Amino acid sequence: MNADLRLAFRQLRKAPGFTVTAVLTLALAIGANAVVFSVLNALVLRPLRVPHPENLFMLQRNFSRGTTPSQSYLDYRDLVEQNRSFESLVASAIVGGVGLDTGSGNPSVVWPYMVSGNYFDSLGVQPYRGRFFHASDEHGKNSAPYIVLNYDYWHSHFNGDPAAVGRSVQINKHPYTVVGVAPPNFRGTELFFAPAFWAPMVNMPQINGFDPLDERSNHYAWVTGHLKPGVLPAAAALDLNTIAASMAKAHPKEDEQLQFSLARPGLIGDELGRPTRAFMAGLMLLAGLILLAACANLGSLFAARAADRSREIAVRMALGARRHFILRQLFTEAILVSLAGGVCGMAGAVAILRVLSTWRPIPGIPINVPVNPDVKTYALAVLLALVSGFLFGLVPVRQVLRTDPWQTIRAGASGLGSAPRLTLRDVLLGLQIAICAVLVTASLVAVRGLARSLHSNYGFQPQGALLVNTDLHMGGYSDDQQAQMQQRMLDAAVAIPGVIIAGYSDRLPLSLGGGDSTVFADSTTDYRPKNAAADAQRFAVSPDYFSAAGTAILAGRTFTLHDEKKAPTVAVINRELARKLFGSVDKAVGGHFKRWSGSRVEVIGVVEDGKYQTLTENLQPAMFYSFLQEPSGGTWIVVRSGRDLQETATALQRSLHSLDPGLPLDIKTWNNELDSALFAARVATVALGVLGLLGAMLAITGIFGMASYTVSKRLRELGIRVALGANQRNVLNAALGRAFRLVAIGSVAGMILGVLATRVLSFIVYQATPKDPIVLGGVILTMLAVGMVAALIPARRALAVDPMILLREEKSEDQKLHGRWASSGSVAAMCMYTMTPDEHFIIDAHPEYPQVSLAPDSLVMGSNSPL
Repeated sequence: MNADLRLAFRQLRKAPGFTVTAVLTLALAIGANAVVFSVLNALVLRPLRVPHPENLFMLQRNFSRGTTPSQSYLDYRDLVEQNRSFESLVASAIVGGVGLDTGSGNPSVVWPYMVSGNYFDSLGVQPYRGRFFHASDEHGKNSAPYIVLNYDYWHSHFNGDPAAVGRSVQINKHPYTVVGVAPPNFRGTELFFAPAFWAPMVNMPQINGFDPLDERSNHYAWVTGHLKPGVLPAAAALDLNTIAASMAKAHPKEDEQLQFSLARPGLIGDELGRPTRAFMAGLMLLAGLILLAACANLGSLFAARAADRSREIAVRMALGARRHFILRQLFTEAILVSLAGGVCGMAGAVAILRVLSTWRPIPGIPINVPVNPDVKTYALAVLLALVSGFLFGLVPVRQVLRTDPWQTIRAGASGLGSAPRLTLRDVLLGLQIAICAVLVTASLVAVRGLARSLHSNYGFQPQGALLVNTDLHMGGYSDDQQAQMQQRMLDAAVAIPGVIIAGYSDRLPLSLGGGDSTVFADSTTDYRPKNAAADAQRFAVSPDYFSAAGTAILAGRTFTLHDEKKAPTVAVINRELARKLFGSVDKAVGGHFKRWSGSRVEVIGVVEDGKYQTLTENLQPAMFYSFLQEPSGGTWIVVRSGRDLQETATALQRSLHSLDPGLPLDIKTWNNELDSALFAARVATVALGVLGLLGAMLAITGIFGMASYTVSKRLRELGIRVALGANQRNVLNAALGRAFRLVAIGSVAGMILGVLATRVLSFIVYQATPKDPIVLGGVILTMLAVGMVAALIPARRALAVDPMILLREEKSEDQKLHGRWASSGSVAAMCMYTMTPDEHFIIDAHPEYPQVSLAPDSLVMGSNSPL
């Protein structure tokens, strides 16, 4: 085996161009697969970092409009008391930014987990420092002023100081005690979120400024638990649905037709889990196609190299070498190339994955997924390398097994005659082109969809708008003080020179989070969910919000400052809600609808439809209330100015800071805020774009290899054609026509498959459609460019053919091979030969034997010699 390896190394060193091309080709393919698999492993395959993750499940509510992982706190308490299938159930919720002041007087905005008191005990997690809070610490609302720090946050903001445990901090102006530090690598029950700390859910009224604990209709908590030993998920779901039936009977208004199902935690159940699994499976499939294309490429290269070495192989076989020995040598070379490609590819993958593990795609929000490779990733890379080497090492086997050494030696380096109609290299090249066309189609569909998303009508105009974001609960403002402070902020913004208009909203369309509410027709008296007219997105806005946001008013009017608490409740609704409630926009203004509580609301205006939760959603109903009638601590100020945005932002920071120096402010453009909404589309576009680029690179090398090989093997024929008067077009057609026909056939097949495959992108990328003529034209132009770039050098070589030079080279070659020679024995059977300029044969023996140099007249001569 050592001798085989040394001989294989020697052969690869003799062809550095071939070796480097093969190793880099495989490195790109294996590296791409390693990166995609590592992300898939982190998001889907790797269990949560808690004890016994295989028995951990999340509860989901199933209802007529779909499935949601969110439960109300009162439903959670009922499930804790009545279920018989779970050892325990815990509740958790991700809430927006809060102000954490460690004593400096300038609070920083951080994102916490709000969890039930039994959270850590039920999950079986042990503290790194101090202790955790427990269910016994809860004695009603706002009764447990304790927090547990995230290990990374403790290191970065408390310098890993053990004395931080027991320290008092301020959260939204309320004192809390740090009781412990969570262990390293523990971030909770969701993979993508890295909280700064954990706080008891019973303290939500104090920390978040609203009290959802007693509202059965307010679904905000995720419920997770370990199944009891021996209990199957199906049996647990049956138990939960028995409880759901009793809850629906006891609370028909909130829980009518309630059913539960189970899902794995980590990606908010099926809400993110299902699309993530589907996208990652598709991405893994495309990465597999990249590897398949690389194997096809290398198979073509190895087949061409075997053909170029046909005389060498024929001489070795004529001297007594067995076919299995030659095949073993070829396989050894293939495995060495594949292992080298695997090492290089994995090195690149590790570097990329380290960057991805620290990447936070949305600034200011602790969304991050550690995707560092583990043993599974390394094992996959080794497996792919070995399998790839075996696959492309198989390609030249048929050539070797069917080689007739005497005919090969007599035929010479190049000959005449038509090529076979279809060869294995043709099939492999066609497969490469088809895979490249699939990847290019998918990437162009994603790019085109993203470009459309950036210039679509969202129901508001983000271009040229600045946003000021804060939460007045961070400043300790009560509900009665919030609207007054928000109006002061609007007045201060408008007073800045150059500012045209400013408007307020408690939240923005397409921002993280959401708030919806069930509405009923005015004639409804039974307020159970089945009688609802719509489930509408809900916003609280100021009178100038629609003008500042660029939202068109279709009918009626906007709010005024007279629409305050003592006045009748009024609302502006969008076109979709008007259609559902009243049948048309014209009938909506002046009409009424009812809310969950049964209170009536008058419609004073109708605005255009928009996008409220995701870019890919269907038309959604929405309603807007006056911020004076529906106060909220959440604050978004939309500002439009005629000045430079950076100058306006600086003036806004200075002016609003003067109103309350201790209130944290985040100022950004609206386009930057849309990063969260466009995150999935951008990830899909970048991933598919990279894979498309890799596919194009592999296609170029594949076409180039085939075209170069064809030209080199048919130079004599091309020279004769030129000598007989063939023009350049005829020469190119003879040399490259076969390659271009394969490019055309593979491109058409790949484009059709790509159009079918990219339908799934419409669920991720807004307005992504494979039927776009620009996409189809782009695929055609890209594949044409790929073919032209790949064939440029071989075409120039074919056109530069000189028949006289070729004939002189042919005569010289015949003279060099005029001597006939033969040899036998184990040394010759395992040798390779070359001829030096002084017409000496160099016998390059197996590494166990020395190199021998023989002159032609020293060889055994005879009429019966095969040479």
